[in-house]
Amino acid sequence: MPPGPIVDGAQDMARALVRMAIVSADSFVVLTPLAGGVSSDIYRAELPSGVVCVKRALPRLKVAADWQVPVGRNQYEAEWMRVAAGIAPASVPRLLGEDREAGAFAMAWLPPERYPVWKTLLAEGAGTRAMARHVGDVLGRIHAATADRADLAARFATDALFHALRLDPYLATAARVNPAVAARLSALVATTAATRRVLVHGDFSPKNILIGPDGPVILDAECAWYGDPAFDLAFAVNHLLLKSAWRPRWRAEYAAMTRELVAAYRAHAAWEPWADLDARTAALLPGLLLARVDGKSPVEYLTADAQAAVRRFAHVHLREPAASVARLVHDFAP
Repeated sequence: MPPGPIVDGAQDMARALVRMAIVSADSFVVLTPLAGGVSSDIYRAELPSGVVCVKRALPRLKVAADWQVPVGRNQYEAEWMRVAAGIAPASVPRLLGEDREAGAFAMAWLPPERYPVWKTLLAEGAGTRAMARHVGDVLGRIHAATADRADLAARFATDALFHALRLDPYLATAARVNPAVAARLSALVATTAATRRVLVHGDFSPKNILIGPDGPVILDAECAWYGDPAFDLAFAVNHLLLKSAWRPRWRAEYAAMTRELVAAYRAHAAWEPWADLDARTAALLPGLLLARVDGKSPVEYLTADAQAAVRRFAHVHLREPAASVARLVHDFAP
């Protein structure tokens, strides 16, 4: 075989591995693209020393809508991983190297047979309440340890990126499609953008959480931002609600998982009155539900009838916000 990093269609990633000093320029490397998210190229890299995972941010996300975001967000994902590793070491993959020039980094490879994706387990009816409780606990620990930290607020002053990655494509886009509730969605954008209390992951979804032997492992923090903790909590609960619209036979179990997740998270939420955080989360939830139907990144698994039911529910609760997450979860029956 010829020398050098030989990779089908991924020469840039091979060069990034060299710049990260993970391999030498004459190493033979095999990169296999992985299926997954819409915002990055992710590869399994077979190196002479073993297997690692390499991720590179894309300037244009892989969705039908025109959604472009600076690749510099990759550095904030790596920074979020460093912070989270200092709080809950088992909750993130080990960061192995970073190449900011290419918008890429390398991390430890976690074998899928030992680290299944939580979304897959939920879809198969194999999710458990204990899993949800552990997820809520990890999120609460990270938020609590980063609450009201001026150093982290300065380190993650990513307001423009968060707007481009989350507030505009989700809530603002849904507002443009749903003029009847546009004012309410715009108010949610303003409230969320103005609230700065903890280090937010920004994409705290079951597809980005692996269930490992030592608990949940969180991936894909490229939306990292110092802001509103309600966004992460609402994002997670939103996906459990959507799963119950997708798999209605397990609705009661998804609701029980949601209660476990919220209770475990609440045990750490001492930086502000729980009633305030609970109310902001409950207010965000219908907006996020609507965003996953009418935003730039709709979930792929809902039927047209389920989408319509979610849309109706979201409209009702945007006009009359629930006082708590528990109330909204109890009422959710699309």
